[in-house]
Amino acid sequence: MIPFVLLVVCAVAIYLSCEWFVNAVEWLGRRLDVGKMAVGTILAAFGTALPESVVTLVAVTTGESAEARNIGVGAALGGPLALATVAYGVTGAMLLLERRRHRERSAAPGGRALGDEQDMRRLAKDQSWFLPVFAVKIALGLVAFAVKPVLGLLFFAVYAVYFWREIRSGDDGGDDGELEPLKLQPSAATPATWAVVLQTLAAVAVIFGASQLFVRQLDAIGPMLGLSSAVTALLLSPVATELPEIMNAVIWVRQGKTRLALANISGAMMIQATVPSGLGLLFTDWEFDGALLWAGLVTMAAVVYLLLTMRAHRLTPGRLAFAAFFYLVFAVGLVPILG
Repeated sequence: MIPFVLLVVCAVAIYLSCEWFVNAVEWLGRRLDVGKMAVGTILAAFGTALPESVVTLVAVTTGESAEARNIGVGAALGGPLALATVAYGVTGAMLLLERRRHRERSAAPGGRALGDEQDMRRLAKDQSWFLPVFAVKIALGLVAFAVKPVLGLLFFAVYAVYFWREIRSGDDGGDDGELEPLKLQPSAATPATWAVVLQTLAAVAVIFGASQLFVRQLDAIGPMLGLSSAVTALLLSPVATELPEIMNAVIWVRQGKTRLALANISGAMMIQATVPSGLGLLFTDWEFDGALLWAGLVTMAAVVYLLLTMRAHRLTPGRLAFAAFFYLVFAVGLVPILG
């Protein structure tokens, strides 16, 4: 009973801390004078993905056995899978609920398209960065050669280029509304820099702690539900580790800031495709079994689906919600692999 209670408490803590985090990170973006999209793709994504990357780093560098170190490899595959399917799917579902609440109707399935052509090109560009990088990391998991660990440095370099491009991209247009007062200084029209930084760091710390406790409760609950440790690790833990990004997206959709919600997910996907992968290549054998390969293939299928709909300017809330279907495909296909 206690694990279930702690699971709920952690979920509530993550949601509330994410509210403080997205509030602070928007002000941080203004302080750093970065574009609105970079707030999502870089600042928010970096804040929520950094703790996960630290966990991966600890796993691959201090694991006492090869199996323990390979936990980091699983995280490097599970994170992008959960983001490309569950995170986008939840965002689409939230958009459908918001549009129904505001009585917006359209003849197109799932409502009108998300954003204009410029928005779609911007989102498609992020997926175009992600797909080849992710395909290379999957290919590397199927081969073995002497200099493979050195290639981990290339993944860090790719993210550095992506980071530089996003920071210099400036404002991409659109209006995501005014900034809400900083929760730490609600009466200040312009909060102090120290307050913005403090609120950001404190929120990230709570998100990190609550997320790790959430994952541990899932590990305990899995056997109670008759699930094997392998199923829990591959099916439930990835969703749990990406819960902060999902919560961020939910909060921004509720605030009418859809562009930031989608940018946060795409930016987190780029971090997950590069930083944990680079660490895995440097410190493990980076060899995939059937389950990890299946996770990679489903992730690429989901991204191709999203990329095609974005390029055709046909990405609606309904089609975005459909991305979650790919996670169901992964779950069904995992049964015979682990069986």
